[in-house]
Amino acid sequence: MRPPARRGQLEPLRHQVLELPPVRPQVTEYRRHRVTCPSCGRITCPVLPPDRRGGYGPRVQATCALLTGAYRLGKRGVSRVMGDLFGVPVSPGAVCALQHRAADALEPTATAVHAHLTGTPANVDETGWREGRNRAWLWTAVADRVTGFVIRRSRSRKVLDELIPGPPVLTTDRYSAYDHLKPDRRQVCWAHLRRDFQAMIDRGNDGPPIGTTLLASADALLGAWARVRDGTLSRARFVSHHLGGVRAAVYAQLGRGRTCACATTARVCRELLRLGGALYTFARVEGVEPTNNAAERALRHAVCWRKTSYGTDSERGSRFVERVLTVVASCQQQGRNALAFLTDAIPAVRNSTPVPSLLPAPIANP
Repeated sequence: MRPPARRGQLEPLRHQVLELPPVRPQVTEYRRHRVTCPSCGRITCPVLPPDRRGGYGPRVQATCALLTGAYRLGKRGVSRVMGDLFGVPVSPGAVCALQHRAADALEPTATAVHAHLTGTPANVDETGWREGRNRAWLWTAVADRVTGFVIRRSRSRKVLDELIPGPPVLTTDRYSAYDHLKPDRRQVCWAHLRRDFQAMIDRGNDGPPIGTTLLASADALLGAWARVRDGTLSRARFVSHHLGGVRAAVYAQLGRGRTCACATTARVCRELLRLGGALYTFARVEGVEPTNNAAERALRHAVCWRKTSYGTDSERGSRFVERVLTVVASCQQQGRNALAFLTDAIPAVRNSTPVPSLLPAPIANP
């Protein structure tokens, strides 16, 4: 406890300086004694512990995985950082081997995350990827406090059913792979709709009057929903005082727009009329957002990684990318230390110990 200041004595001015201590690797040497049987001449030797095979401990493996998955360093960059900062010699080839081992160790974690996503509303999106010489796609599903990724060579509905096979509501854009979803299982992203409405205005033909009204309705809807999110407007009042008017105005403008002389504007309006209730699912289902912004933010990191790495060379590399991204994104959502999680998870499978869970703990009722 700080002693009380004397009369006339001022509190000292405090200035703190942070410094990093010198880092030196800890080397543990295992000596496996060999003994020759005097009767049969057979040589026996104890088995090396599973988590000590390969020459690198769990924290080295976890750090290499984190430098790649969270900070987008290439294999040569990871090799140099490990040597310069930690004094640990790791060749680029060894970094690649450690990534494969991390991918194998994180398989149970990724499986559990995808199973969890089958029962909760999620934002879904996909972006282009490269796997060797083949075109591929990186898919993501962002739910409350957990995010999952998969890389597949397809952009079809089959991959969506693999990523989230269950019945939750999905917030998506208007890509055709989501068209099989019924209106009560789908929320169309209003941020994408705003771009479409702005495009109607920018085309400068017969679309601007329709686009202007639709854009104003979208802004009114999202503005009122922002108040629901921050607690200044109740959901019930949002539905009773805001949603009805906006919905009627949007429906009326889409009806006008479907016969618009601008073919593109007319096509968009007809498509939105067909989607119908999928525009307003967020108002009926708790936990659903009207925009797909969470999924787009989750993909932004991966897109930057793809631009510097040009994708992955093999399926094994893709498994590492999707699983380490799942860990990094979910830990960020939950405020957990990704390095600590990886350090515990990587040796767990090999040692047959319980794998740490990436699933969020249930929130206790007050």
